[in-house]
Amino acid sequence: MRPRTLLVMDHEAASSQFGPSEQERLQELADLVSAEPITAFDSPGARSALAAADVLITSWGAPTLTAEHLQAAPQLRAIIHAAGSVRDLLGHHVWQRGIAVSAAADINAVPVAEFTLAAVIMAGKQAWTLSSRARIEGPLAWPDIRGREDLSNYGRVVGVLGFSRIGRRVVEMLGLLQTSAVLVTDPFADPHAVAAAGAELVPLPELLSRSDILTLHAPALENTRHIIGAPELALMPDSATLINTARGTLVDHEALTRECAAGRLHAVLDVTDPEPLPTGHPLLSLPNVMITPHLAGSLGSEVRRMSAHAITELERFALGKDFLTPVTAAELEWIA
Repeated sequence: MRPRTLLVMDHEAASSQFGPSEQERLQELADLVSAEPITAFDSPGARSALAAADVLITSWGAPTLTAEHLQAAPQLRAIIHAAGSVRDLLGHHVWQRGIAVSAAADINAVPVAEFTLAAVIMAGKQAWTLSSRARIEGPLAWPDIRGREDLSNYGRVVGVLGFSRIGRRVVEMLGLLQTSAVLVTDPFADPHAVAAAGAELVPLPELLSRSDILTLHAPALENTRHIIGAPELALMPDSATLINTARGTLVDHEALTRECAAGRLHAVLDVTDPEPLPTGHPLLSLPNVMITPHLAGSLGSEVRRMSAHAITELERFALGKDFLTPVTAAELEWIA
């Protein structure tokens, strides 16, 4: 079977993810309903293409598929997302129609976990803070830091908030370091799965009070907004580092600013609230805070890994096989 397939994404995503080799693979497997990606469902041409499609391959910039749009797609049987979250893209009506859904969140987890491991290692050495000091005060010599026992990745306690796809990978990667403990807090996590990955499941207060480095991997939900606020930050040990590559809303930035401005905590923020922070925000000038522009996720050639996965899922669909990375309606309650 050659499924009639429609690309639904913005032009930048289409050009970066579906180059000549990906287009060739697509054409071998499927009949493309439209030569160009669809960026909205409102035009007559888009509605016509939607009506003919068996499969949608979506990515960044795809419009939300409403119940009304779904009614205009009587042939639709599968949606394959060549990016991470489908939370803002699809609603329960998709699964109620029996449409199969796949997403590349597992694939996108790889570079985020890699970035997080690098951030943990650099945080253990306080590399960013010392680099900022060197720019301000002048070069630091080895004798200036040789007696500092806190500049180490040996015997550290690393806390992981959220045993998500990314959190689980981070825990596994932390096995490369000789930590004294890796702790996990997640109300949905299976203690046996956490232990098998090399960590210990603990309550949030214990995670906070024991962690030299805390890395966040929880979804942005109503009950996770400011899950790390002033009371939680106060529990963290002096000189601890907070790493956030998840969602900016997990952290109360006013409370974090106070702790970092006082010099008690360090932070590595790949996401902020708002994003980006406004010019002049105090976090931007603090030497013990490193802010990066949401670059932990798939960028550059990494995005081709997700489109390759999407095409593999399309091939499995054409052969009548189950998806490798299915998404269920139940997961909408807790996925990022």
